[in-house]
Amino acid sequence: MAGAGVTADGESMRYVEYAPKTTARSDAEIDRRLGGTLIAVGLGVAAAGFAGRYAFQLWKPLGQVFSDSMKNMPSLAYSAYYKGGFEQKMTKREASLILGISPTSTKTKVRDAHRRIMVLNHPDKGGSPFIASKINEAKDLLDKETRR
Repeated sequence: MAGAGVTADGESMRYVEYAPKTTARSDAEIDRRLGGTLIAVGLGVAAAGFAGRYAFQLWKPLGQVFSDSMKNMPSLAYSAYYKGGFEQKMTKREASLILGISPTSTKTKVRDAHRRIMVLNHPDKGGSPFIASKINEAKDLLDKETRR
């Protein structure tokens, strides 16, 4: 039983550790494996370089087409703000733009939006009296036209 790797020690049995034979690699084998790895890495870097070069050559015409199409689009499409001044007589559309709500909003939404904007633009807190008057005018117009 000692040849099988098991020894008897009283009533308990224990396993003898098995250590595989160590094989010493020759320098030639190590050099061969290292050379193969270096060649594979070199080919990968070369492929990435050629792919990048191809992508940059392709990007120039695509970038030009993209920039031309962006120039042709109206600039208002990119702005979150309304461009232009106030109209002589306030319309429902302008009032809803000032308060940032839909023209068909309920009275509670109009009052909430008015309160929120007036806190930010009140003349006592450093806001403009003209802007405050326009905000109040927008609220009055939408309150008058909204019957809900």
